Amino acid sequence: MGRVSGRACIVTGAAQGIGRAIGEALLDEGADVCFADINADKVAAVADANRERAAENGGKVIWAAVDVTKREQVRAMIDKAVAAFGRLDVKFNNAGVNKPMNFLDVTEDNWRFIMDINGLGCMIGMQEAARQMIAQGTGGKIVNTASIASRQGFDNVAPYCASKFAVVSLTQSGARDLAKHDITVTGFAPGVVATEMWEEVDRDLMAIGAAERPGQAMEEFSADILKGRVARPDDITGTTTFLASRDSDYMTGQIVMIDGGMTLV
Repeated sequence: MGRVSGRACIVTGAAQGIGRAIGEALLDEGADVCFADINADKVAAVADANRERAAENGGKVIWAAVDVTKREQVRAMIDKAVAAFGRLDVKFNNAGVNKPMNFLDVTEDNWRFIMDINGLGCMIGMQEAARQMIAQGTGGKIVNTASIASRQGFDNVAPYCASKFAVVSLTQSGARDLAKHDITVTGFAPGVVATEMWEEVDRDLMAIGAAERPGQAMEEFSADILKGRVARPDDITGTTTFLASRDSDYMTGQIVMIDGGMTLV
């Protein structure tokens, strides 16, 4: 019996990177998982690749295409998961983007693009998941993806930092409001993780002149990691599975740092 056996979960931003790893770790522990992403073809392939894993551990796997900034799409995703699994127990609001720009060059379009997905998308995801959990009358768990950038500002990614500060605030606000419905709201804050998103950020930083060569940005960001290396997605999933499990039932309103010791708060 796995730690989340029988729990019905949704993970957004699950076509790659941390989101995919979260979903696969949940499957390993017996959960039913809906992998959701704006990239329909890619997330469908991820779900197909995990059907045997799900069967081996007694769970189910489905996928959903979703733009997390569109409330009707978020509702449709939740309805699809409930139709397949019978309920919703855990919702991971993990979808996120970054597009580095030097501070003085940040545009309104850059700000809105990042804040809409990382901030508004998180809020809509929390609201719609909570509505489903309240209707069920059985409580539930909402888990949000923050970042080391939710604890301090960085000059080339100001809108991203602001959006992740917003995730922390939304986590605290949601925890206060939803406790009466037996819904916990928590989050986790990764540091430098070797994923496709970091590879893209690396290219973007070179394009704006903030880095001179491939890999430089990751090296510089990770120079102060006490663990001495960047994270892999599977360094994150022990904590995310814990946050989805009954072991964290008395935790709410908290953000867990998983950054190898980059940020000591």
